[in-house]
Amino acid sequence: MDVANWLARASEDAEARGLPQLKTLLETLARSTQALRDADAEFGHPAAPSSEPADTNGDSR
Repeated sequence: MDVANWLARASEDAEARGLPQLKTLLETLARSTQALRDADAEFGHPAAPSSEPADTNGDSR
């Protein structure tokens, strides 16, 4: 989901629930989320699991 769209919907929901003070927190979360997404893009990190081979013998050590 696009961060700007999420923020708009979450802010509307906060208003509808009578929680206008929540909007500042939501805006901060949106900025942080966008910064993390931008960093992933900048460094080419796919945010995917490790490429180490899976343990096939069932040993979880």
